[in-house]
Amino acid sequence: MASKGTSCAVIQDKSAYWTPSVYFIGADGTTELVEQVGGMLAYYFLNGKNIKAFPPEFQMIAGDTLQRNFTWPVPDPPKSDWPSDQKTQKALSQKALGFNCLDYSSAPEPSLFRHFLPEKSYLDAHCKNGVRFELMFPSCWNGKDADSPSHKAHVAYPDLVIDGTCPDGFDTQLPGLFYETIWNTYAFKDKAGEFMVSNGDPTGFGYHGDFIAGWEPTFLQSAIDTCINLSGKVEDCPLFELQTQSKQQEFKISVPSDLQSEDCSGPRAGLPGGVPIQRGPGYASEGPAQSHPSPPPLPATPSQTSTSPTTTAPAQSVPATSVEGNPNQNQPVPYVDPPMTAAPTPPSASPQLSTLSTLYYTTGNRVDEVIVVEEVVTVSCTSTMTLLPGDEYAQTPYRKRFYAGRRRHHGGRLH
Repeated sequence: MASKGTSCAVIQDKSAYWTPSVYFIGADGTTELVEQVGGMLAYYFLNGKNIKAFPPEFQMIAGDTLQRNFTWPVPDPPKSDWPSDQKTQKALSQKALGFNCLDYSSAPEPSLFRHFLPEKSYLDAHCKNGVRFELMFPSCWNGKDADSPSHKAHVAYPDLVIDGTCPDGFDTQLPGLFYETIWNTYAFKDKAGEFMVSNGDPTGFGYHGDFIAGWEPTFLQSAIDTCINLSGKVEDCPLFELQTQSKQQEFKISVPSDLQSEDCSGPRAGLPGGVPIQRGPGYASEGPAQSHPSPPPLPATPSQTSTSPTTTAPAQSVPATSVEGNPNQNQPVPYVDPPMTAAPTPPSASPQLSTLSTLYYTTGNRVDEVIVVEEVVTVSCTSTMTLLPGDEYAQTPYRKRFYAGRRRHHGGRLH
């Protein structure tokens, strides 16, 4: 709030938005900063009702810098099928990471589709326009604390990550912050080596971000209540005072003296700050040759009653290669497929629809929300075959899915 300027497009926004950088480490160990394309985009999702502005001095962290594995099904099942253990805050925080392979000549991937950084061979072959790193922040607040010792305990995710139901004790809804940064990984095509997040994480599971609110709360509340144009463009909000991109780039922060001699761009040996590379899959340590306890438990969502799946269907092993480019392809992940039950009576003339999941696609400054709904249809079949006792072919339900799309509002753009 006391800053003399901002690098944001909206002059009233003096918030701090941060994510780690991405590096390429060559076969000889030489490290080079990967170019970031277009700066950071910070979306403000206005999901839910009675959304409140960030209070003074509010701050939070999303993600876990020491995480090095993902123990949930790959790819994500439809959100309507998530059992209770996939709705814990631990699971939701890991599903809040996305690594979107960009090829503008092909259909886009959904946001938060892939929760790991693909292997370089996959990036070289498929991601001609780089990789978009995505991070969703918690949007449920305990309504009293602007911060907490972990910078996480005062906030929580709704039970569907981007939207849904807030857990007990976190009933106040905040704007849903969603970060996007694009990295030009294709510039290193056919070069031997690997990509690395600057915290020493080659998997992407430890991707994370910081937010420190720099809005005047009364002004932000007015913007939340007023700026609801579905275009999502900051230009369409009459309250915002905007500055040009060149003006944004003029604003610079003062580099601390102990970092002024650090070569953060390279080429150089190793990561800046001597950060060690820790590949996992165990929980990383905060420094070389140190053990670190497992992360503390986070608050549970209302649907969490135990850490076991709610269904009794037999578990199946789904290879982690279900999403291409998975670096943990030799580590199968348990997946529980919910049992299908036959419809007790034929459907009425009006089809019964239920929402399965919601997908988000971003194109430039626009976010499209795609709602996947399901229609259950009962088909009566006449068969001339001889049915043995126990055969049940007379009424077999099948599921038909289609997409209903609508455009969602999003907020500020940063460069």
